[in-house]
Amino acid sequence: MKMARVLVVEDESAIAELIAVNLRHNGMLAVLASDGEAAQHAIDDVLPDVILLDWMLPGQSGLVLARRWRADPRTKTTPILMLTARGDEPDKVAGLDAGADDYITKPFSTQELLARIRAVLRRRAPEQASDLVTLGNLQLDGATHRVNYQDQTLKLGPTEFKLLNYLMHHAERVHSRSQLLDRVWGDHVFIEERTVDVHVKRLREALGQAGSMVETVRGVGYRITAKT
Repeated sequence: MKMARVLVVEDESAIAELIAVNLRHNGMLAVLASDGEAAQHAIDDVLPDVILLDWMLPGQSGLVLARRWRADPRTKTTPILMLTARGDEPDKVAGLDAGADDYITKPFSTQELLARIRAVLRRRAPEQASDLVTLGNLQLDGATHRVNYQDQTLKLGPTEFKLLNYLMHHAERVHSRSQLLDRVWGDHVFIEERTVDVHVKRLREALGQAGSMVETVRGVGYRITAKT
């Protein structure tokens, strides 16, 4: 079985070494980087299976790095766990919005950290439908990964595409956040339900005029409807 390679981007050496020791004791390979430049060199050398990314770093912040790696085709699907002392709700949303898959607030227990790493390592998103589906003037082609609205091509991120794909194949139904996590993200152990809200917001923005098709059902969840 392949040993998981974990890139730890943390400028506090004591914390980085503690994480590294625990990773090694649990059968993982730890690669340490104290800033964004060193982290990029490590990624260029060998693509990690998971990135543990500190928010506050010398030079470029963790948020900047997360956005950059999400925009890079080579690293866009690599799980990123944000490590930070900032535990307020707006900061969590900012971390998720930057592309982090999960968010761990310092101080954290070693067991919690290991559990979250294992969760993202084993997560497999459910199979997505690859056929053509149309709802009103909105059309999604699962085979070519194209979305059109009123004959105009829209640009969606990979998670937003998967979310829209699922919603359109189950149009007019209301889905709770936990149901969407199950159906779109797969094994979502430790993933906060607020993650869904962030991606729904992004989806609406990417859909432009069609964004109103994605409705919030207060206290329940979300649905997509042909009514615009």
